[in-house]
Amino acid sequence: MAGKAAAPGTAVLLVTANVGSLFDDPENLQKNWLREFYQVVHTHKPHFMALHCQEFGGKNYEASMSHVDKFVKELLSSDAMKEYNRARVYLDENFKSQEHFTALGSFYFLHESLKNIYQFDFKAKKYKKVTGKEIYSDTLDSTPMLQKEKFPQDYFPECKWSRKGFVRTRWCVADCAFDLVNIHLFHDASNLVAWETSPSVYSGIRHKALGYVLDRIIDQRFEKVSYFVFGDFNFRLDSKSVVETLCTKATMQTVRAADTNEVVKLIFRESDNDRKVVLQLEKKLFDYFNQEVFRDNNGTALLEFDKELSVFKDRLYELDISFPPSYPYSEDSGQGRQYMNTRCPAWCDRVLMSPSARELILKSESEEKVVTYDHIGPNVCMGDHKPVFLAFRIAPGAGKPHARVHKCCVVQ
Repeated sequence: MAGKAAAPGTAVLLVTANVGSLFDDPENLQKNWLREFYQVVHTHKPHFMALHCQEFGGKNYEASMSHVDKFVKELLSSDAMKEYNRARVYLDENFKSQEHFTALGSFYFLHESLKNIYQFDFKAKKYKKVTGKEIYSDTLDSTPMLQKEKFPQDYFPECKWSRKGFVRTRWCVADCAFDLVNIHLFHDASNLVAWETSPSVYSGIRHKALGYVLDRIIDQRFEKVSYFVFGDFNFRLDSKSVVETLCTKATMQTVRAADTNEVVKLIFRESDNDRKVVLQLEKKLFDYFNQEVFRDNNGTALLEFDKELSVFKDRLYELDISFPPSYPYSEDSGQGRQYMNTRCPAWCDRVLMSPSARELILKSESEEKVVTYDHIGPNVCMGDHKPVFLAFRIAPGAGKPHARVHKCCVVQ
């Protein structure tokens, strides 16, 4: 049991999952997804667990409402979660408000052995003890226990209606305070546009949006604490560099639309070998002949092209990635390892942290591995995104310098 774990400290599990696929095909995908998720919970036995979901409810939220309710009920009442006697669920279900809807869902579970857990009330600026299980949905804008924002329309003008934004909560666990931010950044709208420049125009948009979030969570309104930002960052590999590397010896053919002369397709062929097609690139097609490149050695040869986080190297930290790109997997329930040929595979789903949050993670002096950064369901169809998790322990006394501050402002 989690409460009887031999290793010192408070076990924490942070999971991010873009779950849109689960509501587009609930009959085939949800059961396997939940089984794999519960297995990770069972393996790491966290005292405190956070599950950040993006695209909660799928593309057609109104039609998926019954599936949403069923999914939430399953998470809160399953045997696998029976030792988690307190929970907070925040679901943005206000899909009729285009100005505010983010489709984010944040779940927080507290093990029965965990004592004195507090959540911050941003309006009262006080910590409140967490008891029972509560679900907040419809509109979250009036809920003082979180901060929610949708990115301004002009951040991504070519998308008429975007759900991208973030939700922030603050917790005090074992006298240690930290923010947890659920985030969904902008995608690449076109492979052809992404290929044109290095870094791509989309990379610049994500940079701007993530910078906005970081500025918001360290502004002067509230005391600064450690923070973990985890969600679907939509970080992509540097497309121009990847294509040039994959097609080093290939020649490029450009296909244009007859009426507009606009480039609609790029075809890369080997110079010899019967002019074999190596790569075909369209707005929503990235068809490379050898998918093993993205899976071999967990795709680590491609990490040199994963450059978007480097802009924030002084503000955000990430553990070494040792799992294959988390997106875009086939949504065919029988294809657990196959990528779709819509986009170049990339590590979209990440768990990032502030420099001070990095210090909270217990560095084990024994040989026991107490920090794990990995993906969920490597051989099972989890939808188009594989969930990614960080499991660690907060060292005993890690938050003691701040303990007096937090305890004096607690509302019992």
